[in-house]
Amino acid sequence: MQEYITQRFDIIFEGGPLMWPIMLTSIVALAITIERFWSLRRATIDTREFMDGMRTVLRQNRIQDAVQICDETDGPIARITKAGLLKYRHSKADIREAIEDAGHLEIPRLEKYLSGLATCANIAPLLGLLGTVAGMIEAFNQIKHKQGQVNPSDLANGISNALVTTAAGLSVAIPTLVVYNYFVARVDNMIVEMEVSSSELVELLTRNRGEYEI
Repeated sequence: MQEYITQRFDIIFEGGPLMWPIMLTSIVALAITIERFWSLRRATIDTREFMDGMRTVLRQNRIQDAVQICDETDGPIARITKAGLLKYRHSKADIREAIEDAGHLEIPRLEKYLSGLATCANIAPLLGLLGTVAGMIEAFNQIKHKQGQVNPSDLANGISNALVTTAAGLSVAIPTLVVYNYFVARVDNMIVEMEVSSSELVELLTRNRGEYEI
């Protein structure tokens, strides 16, 4: 195990100074991935079950019970539903506006740090490319310094830097991009569920206006 760790550190040092920002990028990407996975998991609820419960209590004119269900449910759909419920005496346009305003607050929460994750996916290969260019410059400087009288060992260091940084940058960028696209798709699905649920809620609240009691 110790030998394996030593080999990994040797590779880092072979890649030159640009390996450190690539490593930092990987750490930031990992931290965002863990945070987003945990946050989105907490924000995910069974939308169908939640809306079935809403339909049941609203058909029985129990607005306060519906608000209580929203308070007990941790998720963006529950929060935008509560915003609509609190406007149940108002017009359909006011209810829809309240839900949309609540949705505008929830979407940034769902997309939090995703731009940072995209940045990590974009700059990692660029750092690797920069390391490649620096390594090739070093190799050509060796050729220039020795006026072309070089052997492969003289070029090994520069070429090694070029290959290691390129591999490291791609190793960080590829999984980060996959994770980013996964989170974007998941957030998009949640936004669609919010829109469908909010439309259904507006119809439920305005269908039998005047019958609701607190």
